[in-house]
Amino acid sequence: MSVPELGRLGFGAAGIGNLNRAMDSDVAAATLAAGWDAGIRYFDTAPHYGLGLSERRVGAFLAGKPREDFVISTKVGRVLESVENPSGARDEQGFDVPADTVRRWDPSEAGIRRSIEDSLTRTGLNRIDIAYLHDPDVYDLEAGIRKALPALVKLREEGLVSAIGVGANSAKALRECVLGADLDIIMLAGRYTLLEQPGAADLMPLCLERGVGIANVGVYNSGLLARPVVPEDANYNYEPAPADILARAKALAACCDEFGVELPAAALQFAAAHPAVSTVVVGASNPDQITQTAARMAAQIPPELWTALVSRGLLTEDLVFA
Repeated sequence: MSVPELGRLGFGAAGIGNLNRAMDSDVAAATLAAGWDAGIRYFDTAPHYGLGLSERRVGAFLAGKPREDFVISTKVGRVLESVENPSGARDEQGFDVPADTVRRWDPSEAGIRRSIEDSLTRTGLNRIDIAYLHDPDVYDLEAGIRKALPALVKLREEGLVSAIGVGANSAKALRECVLGADLDIIMLAGRYTLLEQPGAADLMPLCLERGVGIANVGVYNSGLLARPVVPEDANYNYEPAPADILARAKALAACCDEFGVELPAAALQFAAAHPAVSTVVVGASNPDQITQTAARMAAQIPPELWTALVSRGLLTEDLVFA
């Protein structure tokens, strides 16, 4: 198994696909350029993100870069099909784009191959480096393991992709996939963060044992850890944060502040420090945001902060790798 060098920080391109709000094409290009200027060389996209818009924008930007200088990943499992949209309806799955395309779950080998071919067309690139099976637990985890993962193994054997994996929000589902196939990497969403670490007990040790890399995403817990001061109306798992979760996030922020550290910087660096983690992938909605993220990843954090978080019961000692 082999995973390309990804760097400590990767660029998540869901926002480039108009997640939650429309993004001007020039702003999208400038945001990608700011990530590149900050040293980011790993870009993750998916057909799901803006019904192909993210792939088109990422591909257009990377087309001007030497192919050996970057790594791109995309997802399979959802194929896109054009439909009539006479009313001009908008997508109902969180992206501000016209609903003139629908997503269809297809874990078959033919569906996986078609998805890769379509992604190559949309990006305009000559190859995809990493292909992740996208959210199989949302549709049919058993079919994903039984059909899609063997198809991805064949694509890797044929050299059509360099590495294969699975991306999901469920640590349990990802563990089943790691046990069920010869994977190179997984994309773990929101399950190993400064706030909570359900992936640490079983999944991450298994990945270390099997040499499976982890792209850690969702490390701000839906934005809860994304600002130095936690707002009262913060979200958690894309919904208003419960009182106990909000209190825990505020306690983390207060402890960070005592040591002159911004909460987002601690969240980023904690998420990157586990030995099973290959990279932390973070999105951005404007150039300044990704520049700030890169600066936070490089910020100096005193070791005493982690000791204090442990002493206050906000972390366990076995999870401090920084």
